[in-house]
Amino acid sequence: MAVAGEAGTRAATLSDVARRAGVSIATASKALNDRGDVAAATRARVRAAADELAFTPNAMAKGLLAGRTGTVGLLTSDLEGRFMLPILMGAEDAFGAGRINVFLCDARGDAIREQHHLRELLSRRVDGIIVVGRQTDPRPSLGQDIPVPVVYAYAPSDDPRDLSLTPDNVAGGRMAIEHLLACGRRRIAHISGDPSYAAAQDRLTGARGALAEAGLDLVGAPMFSEWSEHWGRDAAALLLQRHPEIDAIFCGSDQIARGVLDSARDLGRSVPDDLAVIGYDNWEVLAANSRPELTSIDANLQQLGRQAALRVFDAIDSVDIGSGTRTLPVRLVIRGSTIARR
Repeated sequence: MAVAGEAGTRAATLSDVARRAGVSIATASKALNDRGDVAAATRARVRAAADELAFTPNAMAKGLLAGRTGTVGLLTSDLEGRFMLPILMGAEDAFGAGRINVFLCDARGDAIREQHHLRELLSRRVDGIIVVGRQTDPRPSLGQDIPVPVVYAYAPSDDPRDLSLTPDNVAGGRMAIEHLLACGRRRIAHISGDPSYAAAQDRLTGARGALAEAGLDLVGAPMFSEWSEHWGRDAAALLLQRHPEIDAIFCGSDQIARGVLDSARDLGRSVPDDLAVIGYDNWEVLAANSRPELTSIDANLQQLGRQAALRVFDAIDSVDIGSGTRTLPVRLVIRGSTIARR
């Protein structure tokens, strides 16, 4: 039905629906577009109010996109990277649910190219931008004079006034060690990649914290080099020869862990019977095809991308999304490299 007004009747607006349902405009928008954390009862109440007011899809489009283009920019620095694709998939899933068009731009790690893509996105009048970094080290902010909401994913902005979402690598390192301790391991070593990466240092910090709480320390010094199977093989061979008492190795990536499995096999060490091995990233093509299959920490990158998209939606709906760097949960995926099959 039409809503009575001073000038007669008019089409219902999103504000009318929100008022009828007793919720905010932002909550009404989320409920009608199947996005955000909206309770089922609230979603039903909003939809019932929309039906009562004959709030049509066309009216919804006018209410939600007045002065907007219905487009969002995804600005990445490494489209072919291993970590970018699940983040972009999660973001695009959320955008698809909200019927938002996406402009995807790959700066290939070049600052000049990134500025060019940024100008192009703004010239197309996108409603918001997600900036996806190639690693978890802080990256330069796009600045505070961008006329649309910007959310940083994976690589946090170096400006605390921006909102950044990144995986909790400290918690991931802690989770890996806690799992090894729960498996009865006490003589644990660590092999990781490039020590200049924030992810490498954060994972080590988490690991050492968990060991300290158990009254333990790493066997030998943590070993750093490159994120490769070749390094994993060489480091494990040296480590196991120097410290044959080691009963577990926490690896900074699945690639490194695959190399560790190779050296363990060459040296006659049974995995997981007398040596447990855990990786990081849960790269399915590696983890599920290892011998034995590789236990790993999953950074939940698809969920990270989805959450970044939802925060952009919130900002478009005039919701205060806050600022600073927020870490999102990671999870443990247990396979045969730490727990033997019965």
